[in-house]
Amino acid sequence: MEKQNESMRERLLARLPQPENLAAYREETASLLAKHEKAMFWEKIPSTVSYVIAFATFIVNWFWGQKFGGALNHFLWFWAGLACFGGAVIDLRYRIYRSKVDLLKEIKQVQLQILEIQASLQERGSE
Repeated sequence: MEKQNESMRERLLARLPQPENLAAYREETASLLAKHEKAMFWEKIPSTVSYVIAFATFIVNWFWGQKFGGALNHFLWFWAGLACFGGAVIDLRYRIYRSKVDLLKEIKQVQLQILEIQASLQERGSE
């Protein structure tokens, strides 16, 4: 069992960049996280628009629904509910993506800390 843990450890450490590339890796990580932050802004817009449409349809139907008639009234209630449900689904997608990006941030921070520790150990070993 110990050999399997050791080989898994070696495989995980082999995927890390080398400590001499620490500055480049730090820049690459910052650009990757900035790209995800920008993408998350655009992921949030459809759910917000859907909620606004649902709210506007609800308000129109609430105040002027009696003047429209039965069929149009039911049609507007249906579309208000559908827009609200669609907004909730899109918002759920956004929240899942947000949690993935937060997890990615934490992983990258841990990777950078490991690389800094490895670099400091190599500097001490060469002295």
